[in-house]
Amino acid sequence: MLPSKVVHCKAVRTMPLLLAALIFAGCTGQAPQTPQANVQGTATGTSDYYLQQVQQSSDDNKVDWQLLAIRALLNEGKVPQANDQLTQIPQNLNATQRQELLLLQAQLSVAQQNLPDATEKLKQIDTSALSQDQQVRYFQLQIATSQGRPSLDVLRAWIAQEPLLTNPADKQKNIDATWQTLTQMTPDQMNSLAINANENVLQGWLDLLGVYRANASDPDMLKAGISDWQTRYPYNPAAKMLPTALMQVQNFQPASTGKIALLLPLSGQAQVFANAIQKGFNDAKNGVLAQGSAPAAATPVQAPEAVQATPDAVVSPSADATAAQPADVQPQSAPANSVETAAPSSGTQIQVYDTSTQPIEQVLTQAKNDGATLVVGPLLKNHVEQLANSQTSLNVLALNEPESVQNRPNLCYFALSPEDEARDAAHHMWDQGKRTPLLLVPRSSLGDRVNKSFAAEWQKLGGGTVLQQQFGSKTELKQGINSGAGIRLSGTPITVQPAAATGVTIGGLNIPAPMPDAQVSSSNGSVDSVYIVATQDELTLIKPMISMRVSSRDNVGLYASSRSYQAGAGPDYRLELDGLQFSDIPLLSGANPALMQQAAKSFNNDYSLVRLYAMGIDAWTLANHFNEMRSLPGFQIKGDTGNLSANQDCVINRKLVWSQYRQGQIVPAN
Repeated sequence: MLPSKVVHCKAVRTMPLLLAALIFAGCTGQAPQTPQANVQGTATGTSDYYLQQVQQSSDDNKVDWQLLAIRALLNEGKVPQANDQLTQIPQNLNATQRQELLLLQAQLSVAQQNLPDATEKLKQIDTSALSQDQQVRYFQLQIATSQGRPSLDVLRAWIAQEPLLTNPADKQKNIDATWQTLTQMTPDQMNSLAINANENVLQGWLDLLGVYRANASDPDMLKAGISDWQTRYPYNPAAKMLPTALMQVQNFQPASTGKIALLLPLSGQAQVFANAIQKGFNDAKNGVLAQGSAPAAATPVQAPEAVQATPDAVVSPSADATAAQPADVQPQSAPANSVETAAPSSGTQIQVYDTSTQPIEQVLTQAKNDGATLVVGPLLKNHVEQLANSQTSLNVLALNEPESVQNRPNLCYFALSPEDEARDAAHHMWDQGKRTPLLLVPRSSLGDRVNKSFAAEWQKLGGGTVLQQQFGSKTELKQGINSGAGIRLSGTPITVQPAAATGVTIGGLNIPAPMPDAQVSSSNGSVDSVYIVATQDELTLIKPMISMRVSSRDNVGLYASSRSYQAGAGPDYRLELDGLQFSDIPLLSGANPALMQQAAKSFNNDYSLVRLYAMGIDAWTLANHFNEMRSLPGFQIKGDTGNLSANQDCVINRKLVWSQYRQGQIVPAN
């Protein structure tokens, strides 16, 4: 028997070896373990990381890593690599993997612009089997397949996605997008909505839209209406987090009009235009319009046949259009949520500054030093271009539109221009169901400007590529009609630089925005409408030349700008243009006969100046509602130059009056 002292010594020497063995065993047991892949969770790793895990996995976990790698590749914009990996996915998948595969296939189809396939893949998915993260991606893909076109399905997708989001920034994006979808739906879509009894959130959104539209012209009433809505729908997501556009309403403050600086060229060739605008502005400010602001009569207004327009008269310094004349037309009605001309004000002081004698920067500085709170002008396009370099803090309502518009919180643009008419024509023709238009325009810078504006607006509406055909002088047109050649309804596509598309990123999913399809109108007679920018003399040649090549059975709609609209042409002219529709401002279309007669008398029946007089009137109204136009989407004003609204850059859009020649008379086109 060994002495106890010896046994004790051996035990002491053995302990370090046992501990080392245990530690080593523990390390070697953990080293080969591979992280678990969760295809239903959030993929936060890079595609390189997931592809590495695929290489290191040899068990069932490998497919999950492949699916995660594909998702990462798609989110990183590596579409070809993602497609290659999808072809390597095995056929024998479990239920969870099949659902994830369908999501990824749909996302790939969206990235490849194959939207029908994406929609078909989404229909095969069982949403009840998806995790919260997968449901967010599912609804985002549903939204992406709509290509930005509002619909009830898209609205439901935004609403269903909101409670799944946890990040406040994502929730705000979702609410803003829901509101944008709602406000962009057409009246026909709104009237045909069929809501289920349990869709309380959707009903709340619709009621909010009703409150907004009923009170859009009165910020105070709108604030009260929103507060009341929040009380009635306390659990609606928008009651807790208002859309950004409505938060602006809650913080709205009217612009100060204590002293207005009116910037106009008081000398040189543009002085005559400035005088007309200044008179309209002052008459509106002083209440001179009151005697002529009675509601328009229900009967047509006949302009004197003797009134003649100067063929080369200019509508505005930025336009080449001929002056328009009033004729037999019906008055235009105003939208329900629009405001009329601003009330006269004895408290507002107006100071006029001559932009012909000093740089715009100096004029703005002088106006600010003189205590101006708001600027109206300048008028000439080159002066408006100079505003881009100005650092003025004053609110500015420019009376023209530059080539490149800058979105600045203190700047709005109001112009009478052929570009503005072209944008309105695009909307009018689109609303009448036309889809393959041709533009007939002069071979000049005017024609180029009209082409660009019309085509850009047409594509915003969802239309395809627009065709254009240019014509030369009257001599060339006469040669064409004498030879019997006529005008064939064909042309070359107008190239429009598409706006930069932005992707959607909510809940960690980044989906590139779909680009609009490039649909080129054919040149084999399938054109369904023609927009003509021509003088009266040119139009009398163009209209019969079109008739030579087009049968009345082809149902091609003919539309013209105000450039060709003049009084005094007589019944023969109206009969010759039978069926053609044309646009003009409300004041020259019978909306206010008393004011029109008052203005015509003031300017000796020079209707080019009457147009600018109407612009001055509307400039006064816009100045008094500057912050509403700048801050409140959907705000409208019933003006004498059109029904006025502003886009996101605060470019004032004018909805014009459209009339039609019919059996020698002029009647409303609608």
